[in-house]
Amino acid sequence: MSTQALTLETHDETVKDGIVLIDFWAEWCGPCRQFGPVFERASEKHTDITFTKVDTEDQQQLAARYGITSIPTLVAYRDGIPVFGQPGALPETALEQLIEQVRALDMDTVKQQYAQAMQQQKAQQQAQAARGAQTQRTGTAVRAGTDPAAF
Repeated sequence: MSTQALTLETHDETVKDGIVLIDFWAEWCGPCRQFGPVFERASEKHTDITFTKVDTEDQQQLAARYGITSIPTLVAYRDGIPVFGQPGALPETALEQLIEQVRALDMDTVKQQYAQAMQQQKAQQQAQAARGAQTQRTGTAVRAGTDPAAF
């Protein structure tokens, strides 16, 4: 299976099942052009994995959703959960090792850890919202010295 283009519209459906690798790239990027053939060869070898590419020039909203500031950047999903993300062009052996590591993941453990991380993130967002509401009610901000999230 060769690579396919990933867009903002097709993203969620594409990453929800199985192993999905996403290569964020741009035509003008030398390291991206170097990594492209490596990524393509891996896609031909591992036909059970979905290999996608995001042209950061064309899909600026999707790149922004990921906070992409350096390309190429490789992101890996397994069963809808992001399990890897790193900028830089990987050599072929490193990409093969990454694929094997993603295959070997204990997804029950990963799902538990992901659920816990999401709960913590939600609690932090609620705490920040509560601090913001307190600031609006009292007109004073919580001092940074007493707020561990302010560091």
